Amino acid sequence: MNRLRLLTALLLLSACAACASKETSPIVIPRPASVQELPGHFTIREPLAFAIEAPDSVAGPLSALLRGGAILCVEEAAGSGDVALRFRLDDAPELPASEEGYRLAVRPEGIEIASRGAAGLFYGWQTLLQLHAYYGGRIPAREIVDEPRFAWRGLHLDVSRHFFDKEFVCKQLRMMASLKLNRLHLHLTDGAGWRIEIDRFPLLTEVAAWRVGATWKEWWMGDRSYCRRDDPRAAGGYYTKEEIREIVACADSLHITVVPEIEFPGHSEEVLAVFPELGCPGRPDGCGELCLGNEASFRFLERVLTEVLELFPSAYIHVGGDEASTAAWASCPRCRARMAREGLKSPEELQNWAMRRVGRFLEAQGRTMVGWDEILDGGDIPARTVVMSWRGEEGGRKAAAAGHDVVMTPGGYCYFDGYQDNPMTEPQAFSGYLPLWKVYGYDPAPADMPGREHVLGVQANLWTEYIPTPEQAEYMYYPRAFALAEVAWSPVEGRDYDEFRQRALWRTARAREAGYNAFDLAAEQGERPESREPAEHLAVGCPVAYGTPWHRSYPAGGAEALTDGLRGSWSYATRWQGFLGGAVEVTVDLGAVKPIREVTADFIQWYSAWIWLPARVEIAVSDDGADFRQLATVENDYPVEEHRPVYRSFGWTGEDRARFVRYRALSNGRSGGWLFTDEIVVR
Repeated sequence: MNRLRLLTALLLLSACAACASKETSPIVIPRPASVQELPGHFTIREPLAFAIEAPDSVAGPLSALLRGGAILCVEEAAGSGDVALRFRLDDAPELPASEEGYRLAVRPEGIEIASRGAAGLFYGWQTLLQLHAYYGGRIPAREIVDEPRFAWRGLHLDVSRHFFDKEFVCKQLRMMASLKLNRLHLHLTDGAGWRIEIDRFPLLTEVAAWRVGATWKEWWMGDRSYCRRDDPRAAGGYYTKEEIREIVACADSLHITVVPEIEFPGHSEEVLAVFPELGCPGRPDGCGELCLGNEASFRFLERVLTEVLELFPSAYIHVGGDEASTAAWASCPRCRARMAREGLKSPEELQNWAMRRVGRFLEAQGRTMVGWDEILDGGDIPARTVVMSWRGEEGGRKAAAAGHDVVMTPGGYCYFDGYQDNPMTEPQAFSGYLPLWKVYGYDPAPADMPGREHVLGVQANLWTEYIPTPEQAEYMYYPRAFALAEVAWSPVEGRDYDEFRQRALWRTARAREAGYNAFDLAAEQGERPESREPAEHLAVGCPVAYGTPWHRSYPAGGAEALTDGLRGSWSYATRWQGFLGGAVEVTVDLGAVKPIREVTADFIQWYSAWIWLPARVEIAVSDDGADFRQLATVENDYPVEEHRPVYRSFGWTGEDRARFVRYRALSNGRSGGWLFTDEIVVR
């Protein structure tokens, strides 16, 4: 009996401890590295008296921040007995080694935030603000010791495809600071518009910043022309130098570095619109590459960068380098002459030579070049160059193993222009399906990665082809940026998505209350229902004879993919089998003549990925595999020009008997078009 009572008491104590832990566990995003719960609470009474033990260069900006914060604060002398909140800049051995790390001690008698650096004091304050927002004026006592996993914790904003004004940028900077994100990558130039004032080249903002077409889609589907600002058709905008200074100052006050990007040598259609002499002679229509055989191209870029460097103190300057076509360079006499002089064997080597030249220019100005992972193609790059890996992780892994610093931003985990929920009900996005759980599950530097010490960090990118408004941009950022922040800051050990999602739900609701148009995580539909559990039907496990081959890039499960019972998710890159440029023709052998009542298969239309529904489906059956009789011909009535993704079934229902089922889906004839299907269902 005594043993039973002891066991019962232990169970009760365990349950109480679990409840207490849940009640007082930090709601903070990103999750702190270490939290020790202490007895009691601290009660905030406003105005909250604070003191800062730090040099004026640190104390001044922090004091100004506190006086304008969510908690009404008043500054007192450090020795005053009224001080309830103390900030201390210190190099005590028990503090985190990083200057962005901090120790936050909440005790019944007061609060102390200590750090080796100004950024650490700032981040400790951000954590306290989150605790206050959740618990109100009575904060449970605890000691939090925290520091970032990565030095580069970034968000990217494409302001070329659609322009977002200074106020919007500063609003996002404030959210970034609360999440301990510290890099804003501004994509300032691209074919859709030049967005920064350059005194030496006024035509860039008089013409290249203004296009015909209110949205990128209208411009892209039209004649892709530019106009002057006073043209009634003009759409676009740019930042004046004064506005850039204000953005940089706002970011600096929040311990965020703004990293500018000036595209080179591709994505420069807007530059060539006003300076056509910078292009290759006889270049093909639509070519957006600067001529690399022309010294004027480099003089132009260096003069632009000289003015950019005056505005942005960032040690890192991004110069693009992605998606450049080599077609014009291959036939350009100036480029070919350059290749001969420099001993270059291919246009790819020519681009690599050009990027190395730009890197040397930036190094001479005391800056470091950042480029997309294409800069690795065609040869070596300068030792200090930072590689942003977006075409998957391969480029980043290769660069890190070779000793180059890397920022991981692979499209499959970090491209926030993809759908975050059911693509048929979400606002139109560009491509891909990236739910919150997938962002949260990303590890930019796993333990088995060679050169992982060269991974500076991780960044989420927001390309805005299909994001024309500030409201939609925020919708795509949040709450996925909450997950990215935790990936960038918190230890990878102990990650728990279900626990994180509860914090994200609370934080999303607070963001919406604060005027951010965040996606409503509480209303999330989640993954495609058909993909959540295996399908059961007559054809499961049956062999499939392919009359047309699947494409090697999208094999799904190979020869068994269409009868394995596994259905595709919202992402076409999962269990969907892809067929390029023709029909899908497969024959399923049921093993014996059987009664059948239904034959169906699902297809996707995803315009931006060049994936279409079939123009027509033909379904036939046979007893012997030689003589087939037609059961149905199903025509598609969904418009081929519809950009919104759709998932549709094409099938037959009735009564029949057969052993062999032949399913043919015919392409709509568009060159380069895809067909994707996930299962031939026979019932």
